[in-house]
Amino acid sequence: MNSYGIKQSLRYRVAVALATFSIFIVGTLCIILYFLSDNIEEAHIEQVIDMEMDHLIRRYQKHSDFNSQVGLHVRSFVISNMDDELQIPAYLRGLNPGLHRILYDTKELHIFVRIIGETKFLVAYRIELHTQRLKKLRLSILLSWIIVIAISFIVGYLLAKVLVRQVTDLAERVNLLAPGVVGVDLLARPEMDEEVAQLASALDDYQARIKRMLQREHEFTANISHELRTPITTILTSCELLLADDSLSERLHYRIKMIESAATRMGEQLQALLFLAREQSLGGTEVVAVAECVRDAVEPIYMEIARKNLEFEVNIPPSITVTVNRQALYTVLMNLLRNAVQYTDRGSIRVDFNDQQLSVSDSGIGIEPAYMPMLYERFFRGSSDGEGLGIGLAIVKRICDHYHWRIEVDSMPGKGTTFHIHFA
Repeated sequence: MNSYGIKQSLRYRVAVALATFSIFIVGTLCIILYFLSDNIEEAHIEQVIDMEMDHLIRRYQKHSDFNSQVGLHVRSFVISNMDDELQIPAYLRGLNPGLHRILYDTKELHIFVRIIGETKFLVAYRIELHTQRLKKLRLSILLSWIIVIAISFIVGYLLAKVLVRQVTDLAERVNLLAPGVVGVDLLARPEMDEEVAQLASALDDYQARIKRMLQREHEFTANISHELRTPITTILTSCELLLADDSLSERLHYRIKMIESAATRMGEQLQALLFLAREQSLGGTEVVAVAECVRDAVEPIYMEIARKNLEFEVNIPPSITVTVNRQALYTVLMNLLRNAVQYTDRGSIRVDFNDQQLSVSDSGIGIEPAYMPMLYERFFRGSSDGEGLGIGLAIVKRICDHYHWRIEVDSMPGKGTTFHIHFA
């Protein structure tokens, strides 16, 4: 099930579709019965009155001295003269032959009048029982409609589980797949339904293409890594041999150190780019002395710190250690310190460690609030000052996410920036 919840699931949509179908079909039938029940009751009432009228006439024809019948729901009258007319209730007097509907004392009466010769026959039928039965019938129809809808939704949801079981099983198997692993256990299987088998086959093909793409990417990065590391190693080795020559002038010695520093930085950038491209781990964890790691990270840029005449301060006792990957911590510190030096022309750079939190602060130009959302994007540079590719903070963020470290930043334009790394 996805993050949208059950309302977005296939099972839910199947259940809703079945419930909607039931609403339409059963609802149409219920509406027909609802209105048809009124006609049925009317026909029943007329049938009862006709039967009572026939019975009244036959009784009178057999017994001419027949008296009027008065019951709980049916009242029968035989009217031979004006005196008989005056004897019946006032609301029944003067009615013409035919069927009449009268509302008397909040009760609806159906009255049937027939004249044979000089004799008027009258049957008054109170339809209260029919009205009550009609209300119960209509309520039963409405409740039945609601019950059928609920049952259809529940049955549809349970039935949908069977229908989408193959899809959910396929989704679980896809989640278990490792990137680039294909052919060991294909997703498509003979027992699958045709549509699900087509989807599984398409996923197998897609997985195969991903494997080929990853293989080409790994081969490419491996080749690039080898081709670039070889000349960098050659440059560094040559610099080391040249620096061992005491006959070099101070000026040449300085230039060789610059070449060595640039080559070292190139190697670090290459390693960082490979990390970004492959998202691979930098190795295992170990106990690392934080102050020592800070000194190692600042060494390649110490000449730049001296050139700008910046004050560099490390407020970390030598005994403070953390259990982390040393290369990851070194890369994070190196990028944060280089970033701090790059955007600080005067003042100081300070590194603190307190309560499992490493902080790198500078007194540089700061970060504009508008740039904060884009701070960790690749190739983003908040200022045109300085050098760099704009990937330093992207590397830091990727490493922190990989090792579950939390990174935070406090900055005010013109007053400096502080990056905080919280170790999990």
